[in-house]
Amino acid sequence: VQLQASGGGLVQAGGSLRLSCPDSGRIVSAVSWFRQAPGKDREFVAAMTWRGDRKIYADYAKGRFTISRDNRNLTVYLRMNSLKPEDTAVYYCAARRLSGISTTSNDYDYWGQGTLVTVSS
Repeated sequence: VQLQASGGGLVQAGGSLRLSCPDSGRIVSAVSWFRQAPGKDREFVAAMTWRGDRKIYADYAKGRFTISRDNRNLTVYLRMNSLKPEDTAVYYCAARRLSGISTTSNDYDYWGQGTLVTVSS
């Protein structure tokens, strides 16, 4: 599974970005976004089942971030609104083979290159 996150960049606080992550189309059960800020551990952002029937978010992401998937082009998106300086991080997409949805990075089998999001104050 080829995963390559894109769409990061520099944005002012309060702004929006949409991250994209196309994959090769192999069957996976769930996809997710994680992030890692400088000097911090990787943390969960959002996840959804491949069918789209269940979505979960980190508390800080609820109401601001939306995970979605386009079935036509097999791309997973993370729409981020009302961005804050503390959202600055490298964002990664990941995919899981086994059934179920998880907030734990170790439960995901495939990872892509991250994309840097920088939010200025």
